[in-house]
Amino acid sequence: MLRISNLEVNRGSRTVLDGLELQVSSGDILILEGTNGSGKSSLIEACAGILPLTEGKVEWMTSTGEWSTIRDSEGRRARPPLMGLTLQSDGICGEETVEERLTTSIEIFGLIKSEEEFTAMLSDWGLDHRRGDRVSQLSGGLRRRLSVLSGLAPVALSETPSVALLDEPSEGLDSVARTTLSNWIGELSSRGHAIVMATHDQEFISKSTRIVTIESGSISERPGEGNNDSAKLPGPSTAVDPSPILSLAKWAFRMEKRNPIDTIGRLTPALVALLLSYSLVEGIDIPRTTTFSTHFGSDLIAALVLAPAFITAVVSPALARRLSEEGCGRWWAAMLGPMARPANSVISASIILPLPLTYVSWFVLSGSVPTETSDEVLKWLWLPAIALIDVSCAASALHLMVSDLRRSSAVAASLLLVVLVWPFIELMDALSVLMTSGMSLDLEIGSPLSSCIIASLTAAMVWAVAVFLPEY
Repeated sequence: MLRISNLEVNRGSRTVLDGLELQVSSGDILILEGTNGSGKSSLIEACAGILPLTEGKVEWMTSTGEWSTIRDSEGRRARPPLMGLTLQSDGICGEETVEERLTTSIEIFGLIKSEEEFTAMLSDWGLDHRRGDRVSQLSGGLRRRLSVLSGLAPVALSETPSVALLDEPSEGLDSVARTTLSNWIGELSSRGHAIVMATHDQEFISKSTRIVTIESGSISERPGEGNNDSAKLPGPSTAVDPSPILSLAKWAFRMEKRNPIDTIGRLTPALVALLLSYSLVEGIDIPRTTTFSTHFGSDLIAALVLAPAFITAVVSPALARRLSEEGCGRWWAAMLGPMARPANSVISASIILPLPLTYVSWFVLSGSVPTETSDEVLKWLWLPAIALIDVSCAASALHLMVSDLRRSSAVAASLLLVVLVWPFIELMDALSVLMTSGMSLDLEIGSPLSSCIIASLTAAMVWAVAVFLPEY
């Protein structure tokens, strides 16, 4: 079901796994044991496709019986087939509710749950009475229960044998929850599912079928006694074609709707910039000519009109902070595979605000512009506004790239955003020419259309570098 070939994983300058070979078969309860820092979590995350590999590859068996390369050292990557994943850090955003987290972990693989089965799973883990509560309101033990249940539920509902990856699942659980976990593991194994678990817990080590010890980057293996525990689990669920990106978009929308810090965080500095721009324009006497050919006036107004939308584009998205909370982004990276970074950068970008903000800025600041010039600009003002959406996607990709670093707060992400000043200048030039000479569909250098295209292409290149470079 899962095989690892010549695996080498580095953490900084340290090699934590070196030349590792491992296979996981149907019904396995495979325990990973070793001292802290030996590489247990790294192996779990490598199996899920989260970590880049220095050497080797990780392959999963698909539902059609074919091997799929989930990740290899040459940069190839694919989304894993249906699986369960519980990270050591839980991987849950505090703004989610209990019901939302479990629903997301199930529906992201196209599984259709019944309300009766859903309630039964929550009740089995003592979470039904908290299903509507936010995760941030849960105790550490209940939060851990939810994380473990979210890692086991997709496998329990799978019609075909699947793999659950569990990193220290018993950590923080009380005796009742530990018994529930042991019963679920025993039942899932009897159904042909495989469990890969990193743990120090001797109770679970003794109930495994295989024990893999990681030491100095290599492994040794011995047989275990097996797990004869059982539990009443839901039967296999019907499945439809999964839409993982749609699941991410729905999740991000719910989080923002519940706590609109992204909208407020982007809109507030933009409105402040607009008010300051209005005060600046009102205090400067800009010549009012028929053709509005004064370069100073057109360049100044063009820059001030686009500034609020540009600010909303480069502000750090709230999604970046949500994904960095308790390893939430790592969970989504496993669920979406190679589409995680592109999807996150687009979903977190300011897609809606640039267009209305640009028009509002124009109406507020264009008092000194002749009427005929204003009418011409209004026909084409959407063009630089749309290009600012590309700038926003690039800025979000840069913020997300920095947030993935281990010490993201120590990196001056704002310095990376300096490169986006170039597309802003191109768009400012496009609007200035539009104000002085009108619109031209020619692609000659300096025309509004060519300047907008250059700005979009520049932003697209920055986006591509920020999205794809960290994968290698």
